[in-house]
Amino acid sequence: MRGGRTAPGARWAGRAGGGTGLTRGPGERYAPAVSWKPLRVLTPRSILPASAVMLVLAVGAAAHANKPVPFGDRVAGPGDAGAAPVNSESLSSADLDLRVGPGLEAFHKRTGEQAWSYRREGAEALHLAMAGDNAIVVWDDGLVTSVRPGDHEVRWHRAVPGLADWLRGDGEPGADKRTDAQRTALAKQRAAAALHTVQRDGSPWLALVTPNLTMGLRDADGDLRYNDKPSGSCVYDPLRAVHTDYAVLVPRTCTNSGGQAVSGGITGYRLDSNGWTTNTGPTATVKVLDRSRVEITDGPIVPPRVFDTKAAAPETACGSVDAPFAAVRPQGGCADPSAAQAPAGAPAPDATDAPVGDRPAAQPQ
Repeated sequence: MRGGRTAPGARWAGRAGGGTGLTRGPGERYAPAVSWKPLRVLTPRSILPASAVMLVLAVGAAAHANKPVPFGDRVAGPGDAGAAPVNSESLSSADLDLRVGPGLEAFHKRTGEQAWSYRREGAEALHLAMAGDNAIVVWDDGLVTSVRPGDHEVRWHRAVPGLADWLRGDGEPGADKRTDAQRTALAKQRAAAALHTVQRDGSPWLALVTPNLTMGLRDADGDLRYNDKPSGSCVYDPLRAVHTDYAVLVPRTCTNSGGQAVSGGITGYRLDSNGWTTNTGPTATVKVLDRSRVEITDGPIVPPRVFDTKAAAPETACGSVDAPFAAVRPQGGCADPSAAQAPAGAPAPDATDAPVGDRPAAQPQ
């Protein structure tokens, strides 16, 4: 595993001069398909009478007035009253208890009273994670939103292709036998696995991971910074993905023509610099050790490895010939092989403590 290597196949959607330090390919943006039709030429026969025109305009105005809020957003106060704007009492995420279901519900920690609720028509909130002081919510229709708790402002929306289908799990073996409770539990489990918030100091970001796509978004504005698809016959495994305060690590599994898992790998994604990738077996696991380090276990034969996601380099094992030149040394350092074998803090041996037969002969006076 080598640090500083850009993940293969990653497509970076940053603006030119964005300063991410990444090798950029053509950005991929997802938008609904548009059907282009030639303009229709109006003939005198097709022109409506003035009264009909007025009627159409009136109907259109009424329809516009009743048009739903974009994305179905509804922010309300207690008792379904309109949520009041921020008053003189300044609130923050630390002042509120945020809960998920059926939307994002906020309660005053001091009193327990409801402060506001954020819901979307026709959608249910499944999972919540914090990116700095902002709340990131995953919805069952595949939409991800960011909310600033202090003034209950919905900051941005982002649709994730394929997320809703994976959350539902339709068409999977045994899907038709699941109960409603099992479907709900599965959707919540997968929503939690899909969302990873990286608390990088001063500029948090988030990643959305599905079996066929991973995306990186800047929390400041929801801007898409990268998207990546697994190559060939490989798929990502969101349920094994983890994150530190600097990166998101996504394991992948590759299969042969018979559908058997034959190999795997782990791809590390960062928003401010190059990512990296390493080959593994199909069932390698990643365990977070602290804010920056992870331990990769790849079966009973290969020793576990430690990788530092801040330095983007593996930790060099004690005794390795590369130890003097290591970019990342083991936590706590390595013992000096030339040091005495006596336990640390033990008093130095004294001649008077030696057995009688081993004591030096007395010198004449």
